[in-house]
Amino acid sequence: MAHQIGSTDILLAYVRDVSLRDDEVLSGLREETAQLPGGSTMQVMAEEGQLLALLVRLTGARSVLEIGTFTGYSTLCMARALPADGRIVTCDIADRWPEIGAAYWKRDGVEDRIESRTGDAMDILGELLTERGSGAFDLVFIDADKINYRAYYEKSLTLTRSGGLLVGPGGPAGSEAARAGAPRPVGVRPVRPRSP
Repeated sequence: MAHQIGSTDILLAYVRDVSLRDDEVLSGLREETAQLPGGSTMQVMAEEGQLLALLVRLTGARSVLEIGTFTGYSTLCMARALPADGRIVTCDIADRWPEIGAAYWKRDGVEDRIESRTGDAMDILGELLTERGSGAFDLVFIDADKINYRAYYEKSLTLTRSGGLLVGPGGPAGSEAARAGAPRPVGVRPVRPRSP
């Protein structure tokens, strides 16, 4: 998701200067992730992580589901925003990348709020539905393989409580260029058609 927000360098510098709240743990995880193959393009931007934390606080979420962990930067941001008894379930196809984040979660003291699951996201969503039932999550954040967004979204509707919040990246599918009819990257399509 990194660098998918339509902005100029000047605007981004301004936002970071006046509103970004950063620390050693967050910047350390971002920097380590940036060194990985594709790390800079796959991790959420610091501003997005901060927005996710704000959404968790504003909604009063106590249970969060994250589909797509990568190295767990967004996981860390949302876990910090949860109350002490809040929990986040995060899932990823492989444990290689979330293991990087786990060290930072522990260092930050939020590892007890995080349940990391490894495997196919659709299987995990099915397991969560069986284990916890409909409406088990206050907030769901989808940031995984783009080709399956529609399926993740549909399954998440069942897992999200009435009045809960579903969050997905704005990236190309939500951009002005996409609405203007510009070609979309393969596998990226709106989940539901927009009303005129």
